[in-house]
Amino acid sequence: MSKKKKNKSKKTYKTVRPSYSGQFKINDGYCMDIANRYSMDTNNDFIPPDWQPDINNQPENEPNENNHDNSIPNSDEREQIEQTGSITTTGGKHRIHCLTIVGQIEGHMVLSPQNKTTKYEHVIPQLVAIEEDPDIEGLLILLNTAGGDIEAGLALAELIAGMKKPTVSLVLGGGHSIGVPLAVSAKKSFIAPSASMTIHPVRMNGLVLGVPQTLAYFDKMQERITNFIVDNSNIESERFTELMMNTGELVMDVGTVLNGEQAVDEGLIDYLGSLSDALTCLYDMIEGNIENK
Repeated sequence: MSKKKKNKSKKTYKTVRPSYSGQFKINDGYCMDIANRYSMDTNNDFIPPDWQPDINNQPENEPNENNHDNSIPNSDEREQIEQTGSITTTGGKHRIHCLTIVGQIEGHMVLSPQNKTTKYEHVIPQLVAIEEDPDIEGLLILLNTAGGDIEAGLALAELIAGMKKPTVSLVLGGGHSIGVPLAVSAKKSFIAPSASMTIHPVRMNGLVLGVPQTLAYFDKMQERITNFIVDNSNIESERFTELMMNTGELVMDVGTVLNGEQAVDEGLIDYLGSLSDALTCLYDMIEGNIENK
């Protein structure tokens, strides 16, 4: 499913952030410390009733022994982060799932243990579960990837693009090679100012037959990737091909490296921003303040 072309004039996601106003409270430990200082005997056996902390009259959002703070991951959530690199937030404005795609995209071939990888067979079931879970309202995708298996990365990008729930991607560090389709697959995309994206033609490791059919296969594979990127971003096919085939920038390769601002100017990414901007956009999509398409 392709997205409609977005307005190229939008460069940054502007939001009005309400200021936080909280009430200052003295915590129980501080009250107990003062009470001990004013005890009536040297053993501190007596605490004046006025200084007794009332643990049953605390605000719901203030954590104590009987009230778990939802902003702190529990043991199950910590295990989820360690095993899958993702978490479903429960302490925010809306219940969203945060998915990280880092290192190299591992597909049909198992990479060496020294490589940091994202296994696509682990991400695919997560995406299905997110789409089917009625309690999860949106998906935030954090990207810092050097690329990897083309068909595995494109499969993940197609799944994300086909989701009905609000999706927002944020490129941090780098979204190179097959990371480009993953970045544009979300309904709204962000990139940090310090991040970069490398656009280059497809390549293959291992045995390659030097016959015309091999080059034709490469052309068809590159056409699939280019069409997906063009359909899910604001960049034109001719301009993307021009950046991809640039021979005057990379020393040992063909292609172009775009920083955050350049990626937005080229229409590859929607907005320049960071975590708070991506979350605000995702909340607006969930609440229907901006069109979810």
